[in-house]
Amino acid sequence: MFLVVAVSLLLAAVALISFELLGRHHSADPVRKMPGPKTNLLFGNVLQLPRLPNDLVTQMFQWVYEYPNGMFCVWLGPTYPFIFLYKPELVEVVLHSSKHISKSADYDFLHPWLGTGHDGLKWKTRRRLITPTFHFSTLNTFLQVFEEQSKILVSNLEKKVKTGTFNIMPYITLCTLDIICITSMDSSPNAQGDTSSPYVEAVGRITELIQKRQRSPWLWPDIVYFLTPSGREHNHCLKILHGFTNEIIDERIADRAAKKSDPQSEENATEQGEEGEFKRKRRLAFLDLLLEAYDKGEISREGIREEVDTFMFEGHDTTAAGLTWALYLLARHPHIQQQVHEEVDKFFEQRPETLTGEDLKDLRYLECVVKEAQRMFPSVPFIARRTTEDCHLDGYLAPKGTAIGVCTIGLHRNPKVWEAPLEFNPDRFLPENSQGRHPYAFVPFSAGPRNCIGQRFALQEEKLVLAHVLRNFTLDSTQTFDELQTCGEIITRPKNGIFVSLAKR
Repeated sequence: MFLVVAVSLLLAAVALISFELLGRHHSADPVRKMPGPKTNLLFGNVLQLPRLPNDLVTQMFQWVYEYPNGMFCVWLGPTYPFIFLYKPELVEVVLHSSKHISKSADYDFLHPWLGTGHDGLKWKTRRRLITPTFHFSTLNTFLQVFEEQSKILVSNLEKKVKTGTFNIMPYITLCTLDIICITSMDSSPNAQGDTSSPYVEAVGRITELIQKRQRSPWLWPDIVYFLTPSGREHNHCLKILHGFTNEIIDERIADRAAKKSDPQSEENATEQGEEGEFKRKRRLAFLDLLLEAYDKGEISREGIREEVDTFMFEGHDTTAAGLTWALYLLARHPHIQQQVHEEVDKFFEQRPETLTGEDLKDLRYLECVVKEAQRMFPSVPFIARRTTEDCHLDGYLAPKGTAIGVCTIGLHRNPKVWEAPLEFNPDRFLPENSQGRHPYAFVPFSAGPRNCIGQRFALQEEKLVLAHVLRNFTLDSTQTFDELQTCGEIITRPKNGIFVSLAKR
């Protein structure tokens, strides 16, 4: 009986989806003129999409090289086109636009986890609320946290010296999780002290499940998906993720209420600033800004959770990936690692007692390393938008409502833009070698009006964590590109981790 009901629901869902899609068939006609792989009458290109994430990256690169003019169209079903761009001039058309700022329907599968804070007007309002978190003076107060957690990371890594190869990615991920919790919510889960983090495991698993669902149209209807084992596991991960952030938010709300009832509390203490301004002694965290907005009725309790969940995910998983890829590339290129060692040693010899973002500019070559790692392995492999009006792309028309994806990993390895794109060469980002480069040839943090608000935070964090690791260790790795099996999920990550060996300097 259960099987009959499930099949009936599935057929009904398929019929509804087909009706909706067929209604859009005519508007999709112009897109059919775009270059792209041959489609199946009923399934589009869905059956050509590999089931494994690492094979999906390989397939994407095959299409990138097969269609060298910077774009191709893949059909997720008979009438659902998805256009991929990897030519700077075309990428600029979409990302620079102040109109095409809506996320594509693919992001709908993130709604149960991250909510709808990225949608249209809601995104604009919340962006305004959280902008003060990333003011340079606030970022300076976070550098101490970066250093404190970097030293804990170094202490943990010292236990792996001369023990052979090991997967360094979990160590980096726990470090970035502690950093984002402290800087955004002024609350530490001590993830580096307790390495079995259910939160980290749930993040990794739910991103796999979401990405699998995105490329499986038969799993799109909620009524079908949540009857499957994957759907049930998805909900289990959600309970862990939302439980983690809700607990922190509730604790902070209770703490704020207690402080307000005690006017003598340290929380309310102020001190006179140099210019006569009164400033709180405690660091103003991201969550504080949201709670102040909550007190004013500018954001709901659910909205706070949405923003915290988004900030937690984007602030720790993407940064962890960027750090790990940089360490891997340095481990594979000892001559470049030696240059970084020399710069880092000089930096720590001359560093002031209290660091500022200005001081981190002295790590110039290390910044080139970070950027080159982001070029080769961008933390976010794809950025997707939905056109809010007709969009013209090199003589082709993408009608209103069409999904367009910036294939970041294809853009950053486009041989027409980057000479020897698979070669690790940080010199590409030296000022003299960056002149004349198209501003949309390198977009690890997206670009235009919807660029990543936390990109300066992420760059400073990566530079300082890397500086502490490289001050203490020499890294080596025998893992080849082929052995990495790069996965293009929501985050660009290696299928089985990054394996290195450490020697104490």
